[in-house]
Amino acid sequence: MKKIVECVPNISEGRDQAVIDACANAAAAVEGVTLLDVDPGADTNRTVITFAGEPDAVVEAAFRLIEVSTQLIDMTRQTGAHPRAGATDVCPFVPVANMTMDECVELAKQLGERVGKELDVPVYLYEFAASKEEWRNLAVVRKGEYEALPQKMKDPEWKPDFGPHEFRPKFGAIHISARKFLSAYNINLNTRHARIAKDIALIIREKGHVKRDDKREIIRDENGKTTKIPGLFQHCKAAGWYLEEWKQAQVTMNLTDSDITAPHQVFDKVCDIAGEMGCRVTGSEIVGLIPLKPMLDAGRFFLAKQGRSTAVEERELVRVAIESMGLNDMTEFDPDKKIVEYAIAEKRSDRLVDMTITRFNNVLASESPAPGGGSVAALAGSLGASLATMVSNLTHGKIGYEEVWAEMEEVGVKGQSLKDRLLKAIDDDTDSFNAVMAAMRLPKKTDEEIEARDLAIDEANKAATLIPYTVCEMSLECFDLIDVVAAKGNVNSVSDGGVAALCAHAGVYGAALNVRINVPGIQDKVFVKKMLDGIDSMMKQADERRDAVLAQVDKVLAASE
Repeated sequence: MKKIVECVPNISEGRDQAVIDACANAAAAVEGVTLLDVDPGADTNRTVITFAGEPDAVVEAAFRLIEVSTQLIDMTRQTGAHPRAGATDVCPFVPVANMTMDECVELAKQLGERVGKELDVPVYLYEFAASKEEWRNLAVVRKGEYEALPQKMKDPEWKPDFGPHEFRPKFGAIHISARKFLSAYNINLNTRHARIAKDIALIIREKGHVKRDDKREIIRDENGKTTKIPGLFQHCKAAGWYLEEWKQAQVTMNLTDSDITAPHQVFDKVCDIAGEMGCRVTGSEIVGLIPLKPMLDAGRFFLAKQGRSTAVEERELVRVAIESMGLNDMTEFDPDKKIVEYAIAEKRSDRLVDMTITRFNNVLASESPAPGGGSVAALAGSLGASLATMVSNLTHGKIGYEEVWAEMEEVGVKGQSLKDRLLKAIDDDTDSFNAVMAAMRLPKKTDEEIEARDLAIDEANKAATLIPYTVCEMSLECFDLIDVVAAKGNVNSVSDGGVAALCAHAGVYGAALNVRINVPGIQDKVFVKKMLDGIDSMMKQADERRDAVLAQVDKVLAASE
């Protein structure tokens, strides 16, 4: 699975567009990095730049941005409302997909060491990357800001994590970290009364509020001390205000840990609170971008609340989340621009999975060797997963099958994931074939070129073999779902379970054939044996499981005849 990390450098320049563009473009120029957002502020004299991609590329992009900032931003002349201590003031790494926080900490240290060594800049680590507990808080490590640095650089207690323990007047110092994704999230109310929005914010924010009576007078105990009521949500910073442009009040918040407090949880609760206060929520908005996971979680939450199965495809979950939270209330929420993973996804016009059935079959029937049997095997496996998912959805919620609703939903959720992975393999198989062809076209005039070419061909062949091997594994995994729907699913769809078994069996055998045709060109005999032994075992299992499902299907059909 592809690893995606986001990086959000803040530079101490929000007025000179040429400088802002130079810094942003330095990061965007790195292959594999997608520039997501550039948000300058003239009053704060600060620009938040957001980009994302795979880890190594993002670290390189961050370094290049910081390097440009050392050349173009002079802190001796910088003024602005926002706290700052360096030309690039902060540079946090944020895990987005298939990344752990520990991995982001390592990226922060990797970048910090390079910035300190190559750019001769003092580097302080904060939040999850902090080397001292008290430095986890950015406000603490940045205390006194740029103006305090001359004195700090004389104090042994303020020795940077990387770089010189010397004052660098032009640049200052940089703060690098790993942190969780921060969601800037606002909820809209059908009132112009800002007081209601503020009261809701006090109720939901982690900090909570002091207890008041009906006249809004602060309640004190016998000792004159106020009583504090904790907020409903952790990792939630909230306030309320009135938006003149939209003529309505809004609850605005930062959610700093969506694993603990997600937007949909706050939205659902605010709907209840607003109703108790005599108004209602009209919608909400995500400021900036949001990772895919909280959107999928939201879609599942609202489907479950409606008593519907959550075993729907990914884009449908996103649509349900958008509609349920009213994310189009003020401005359009375009998933391809607002969801991080979609925004950085490679845009291809030649994807096989995006073709119509007719177009795919016509391409398949042409003289081109790719797509071929490997892609078709992946397609066959995906059809098996899809049919199993269909039967599970036709069973969930149906009267008479209440005892298996939960099991069917679990099957459906797994089936959607398996289907998506097999669909991806359709293009992966063709791409791997093209990679083998590219390796074979490498020059072979000298001994060195011949050696490099042979190595490239061998590695490409191994990669091209691993893909159908994985398709074989995934197609066999389909039987875990097919077994359940054939035995416990809606009897009116039992024939679909039988067809699913045939498709999954074809996926296993088709992929196995592609493994067999690839291995003769591979020099690594240990690898070859592992591949051949593996497919031999999977083909035998596929035979047994197909026959068992078809026997079950025949039994059910015979009983209904």
